[in-house]
Amino acid sequence: MTTQLTNSITDIQPIPEGLPIPNRKVIRSWIEPFAEKQTFKAVLLLAVDVLIWLALIAGIVFIESLLIKIILGNIAGFWIGRLFILGHDACHQSYTPHRELNKVLGRIAFLPSLTPYSLWEVGHNVVHHGQTNLKGFDFVWAPASLEEFQSMPVWRQNLERIYRSGWGPALYYTLEIWWNKMYFPNNKNMPSTRKVFLKDNLLVSAFGALWIGTLIYAALATNQSIIGLLVCGFLIPFIFWNGMIGWVVYVHHTHTSVSWYDNKSEWLRAQPFVSTTVHLTFKYHFGVLLHHIMEHTAHHVDMGVPLYQLPNAQNKLEEVLPGRIIKQPFSWSWYFETAKLCKLYDFKSKVWLDFEGNKTAESIKVVLS
Repeated sequence: MTTQLTNSITDIQPIPEGLPIPNRKVIRSWIEPFAEKQTFKAVLLLAVDVLIWLALIAGIVFIESLLIKIILGNIAGFWIGRLFILGHDACHQSYTPHRELNKVLGRIAFLPSLTPYSLWEVGHNVVHHGQTNLKGFDFVWAPASLEEFQSMPVWRQNLERIYRSGWGPALYYTLEIWWNKMYFPNNKNMPSTRKVFLKDNLLVSAFGALWIGTLIYAALATNQSIIGLLVCGFLIPFIFWNGMIGWVVYVHHTHTSVSWYDNKSEWLRAQPFVSTTVHLTFKYHFGVLLHHIMEHTAHHVDMGVPLYQLPNAQNKLEEVLPGRIIKQPFSWSWYFETAKLCKLYDFKSKVWLDFEGNKTAESIKVVLS
């Protein structure tokens, strides 16, 4: 069976640039062989990352140097991100072959980020993946038009300027996504209500209270500053995590070549699961530390491909669709240049604008089938 699948993959011929790309069902069939899930590997990955995160928190408690505590706090925040990526896969049911096990593992992985599993599932799996880069539906880093920006009150305009300055991912994600959309959201931000939403919010709240309470107890037991230990052991990791996830979702779908849409018919014809997603590459195999989440085109084509198979799936897509996948080598200069250019968006002309309405970049025009 494996040999047949390998042969079927290698028989796929590249589609030259300029020709329409096939529909999603066909493209998904190219990488479907990579959707095989492994329970042991998945559980091992989670167990290792949980133990490392706990060791980092323990290091913050027991190491005396304030500088090292701060460093470990930032690393702990990064490890929250790694755990979240595992939970993200579990929430997509792409982590192990077992649905109920995925729910358990996903909730465990989401605890340090204080992410309610069921609310993330709705906002991410249903809304973001179902309507990627469709304005009015996909709300994550959705750019405003010039008219929308000019109609905002001054305080909101200033907030948008901070968000899109390149320095705003932590503030953006904390306020716009976590606080508004997930942590006990109000009826305006989450019109539908389910019992599981409340249960998951209570679960992460209990974990957060346990985390904070443990740090307070440790501070008293070791004669340390309670405030100092809470800052290093809770606040710094949580802020770092929010900045990390805010940055990740920004670079996944914000690029001078990426198009946004406000017309669903046009959006559907543009095959948005390919044209609205960036494959960000790194030197020194840094993407491995992010559990391959940056091989993001393959993930949007088929959410069933587990993270440990994404590099193979991504390579296959880029081989069969040469020049169609937005592949961007990462550098901080590129990132801040993108933040400078991608402020507002003209949905009719498909161009990026600055806050004054001047054209800064033109999105890729997708050949429609």
